[in-house]
Amino acid sequence: MDKFIAGYRQFRETYFRDNQAFIEDLMDKGQAPKALMIACSDSRIDPSLKFGVEPGEMFIVRNVANLVPPFDADGHAHGTSAALEFAVQSLQVEHIIVMGHARCGGIKALMNQPREGDFVKAWMNIAAPARETALNTTSTPEAAQRCCEHEAVKISLDNLLTFPWIKKAVDAGKLQTHGWYFDLETATLHILDKAAGTFKAVV
Repeated sequence: MDKFIAGYRQFRETYFRDNQAFIEDLMDKGQAPKALMIACSDSRIDPSLKFGVEPGEMFIVRNVANLVPPFDADGHAHGTSAALEFAVQSLQVEHIIVMGHARCGGIKALMNQPREGDFVKAWMNIAAPARETALNTTSTPEAAQRCCEHEAVKISLDNLLTFPWIKKAVDAGKLQTHGWYFDLETATLHILDKAAGTFKAVV
């Protein structure tokens, strides 16, 4: 904890001091990000660090394995769905990015059939079809893991369109959805070509 407190003090004495006018302006005017990113909670994955995101530029939702559940207005607690609603309905973002990543712990748990628990197994079942695709089309555990990570992003993109206000905005040309995949080992971003159904490296 001492490291985190020291980091706070450094932030206050450097970044905050040097950018105080910008931060005050941002707080006064409110947020108006153009993009929503759904990223993994994995502690090794930091979207702001990797994409040069400044405060106010991107609304970021993080959960296990960067999954989007299908629309379900059952009146229960739905954290990711609530964030989607706020970003699209209130902030009116123009882009939604689902970003998967290499060596995802949630996907690894799915591939190995997670043990019973209160939440993780049910949550990862959102991507169960991705596991089936990976097992049926690949030969090695490493290839199956990567395939499942890719397919899970596609499932989340499909699930986005089950939200009526997202589909309406997409159909009206006011909102675009994107599938990204980041490999930290090589610092390579891959972007989904929806027509081809494949991820292509950004060079």
